[in-house]
Amino acid sequence: MKRPLRSFGHPRHWLTWAGLAIMFTVSWLPLPLIRLIGQGAGLLLYALYTSRRRIVRRNLGRCFPEWPPARLERVVRAHFRAFGQTLLDNGIAWWAPRWRLRWLVRLRERHHYDAALAKQQNVILLVPHFLGLEVAVSRLSLERPMVTVFRHPDNELLSVVVERGRARFGLQLIEHNKPFTSLVRAVKSGAPLYYLPDQDAGRRHAVFAPFFGIPAATFTTLGRLAKMTGAAVIPCIAVQRSWGLGYEVQFQPPLENYPVGDELADTTRMNAVIEEAVRRNPAQYFWLHKRFKTRPEGEGNFYK
Repeated sequence: MKRPLRSFGHPRHWLTWAGLAIMFTVSWLPLPLIRLIGQGAGLLLYALYTSRRRIVRRNLGRCFPEWPPARLERVVRAHFRAFGQTLLDNGIAWWAPRWRLRWLVRLRERHHYDAALAKQQNVILLVPHFLGLEVAVSRLSLERPMVTVFRHPDNELLSVVVERGRARFGLQLIEHNKPFTSLVRAVKSGAPLYYLPDQDAGRRHAVFAPFFGIPAATFTTLGRLAKMTGAAVIPCIAVQRSWGLGYEVQFQPPLENYPVGDELADTTRMNAVIEEAVRRNPAQYFWLHKRFKTRPEGEGNFYK
């Protein structure tokens, strides 16, 4: 069982408490004001964290080699601004009341999702790492029980707060290191799975599938899980709307003839779906992550 919050009184937790208190307070401000504060914080991160700035620039530069330097730098800055807003928006995901989440999050083309549920199909939402995903899952979990895979932050206090915030409307959290059968059972139970498959997978349970033409270590879980559960795989893109107007969850049609049973073919198709979404909104994809850290044998360090 998780420790009660009152047990985190030691001075080593005070800095985390201070940060959480700021997030909680800011989360009640009007969203345009949160956007202004968050984007300012993002530019500060851009200025201070040169190592992360290099990672973002490297990712974008390799994925969009056709961009001139001026455009590349504009998108790098836009990404940090959007990321700074996301850091504060997470407070909305964890603490905002139901009415506010319904008001802030617009569901677009949701008939693809509703139709699959109406047919009582098992559903896997394919959710790439766009910056609106935390608020989006809180909004979607208002409507029905859902399942997602959870990786605990190293900070124990933050881990408890995040888990409580994510689970407050009935979202079931499955730890990332649980057996694959846990996911299979969850999907077969009928609860939609909010699944984020697009971070560096290392070499275990992964194949090198192209992402923007670059071999990327990619989890094979989605295809295997869809095959074992017969689930409809529905791409679900969660983005910030401009000018602090809220968020948009964009549902796409279920993937047809998926999976085909070939791990490389299935992961390649998944990456192509994600790539298409990224091309439409490149500044809001999570470029701070070292997506290409694991390299095929013989390749050097991607980020040097």
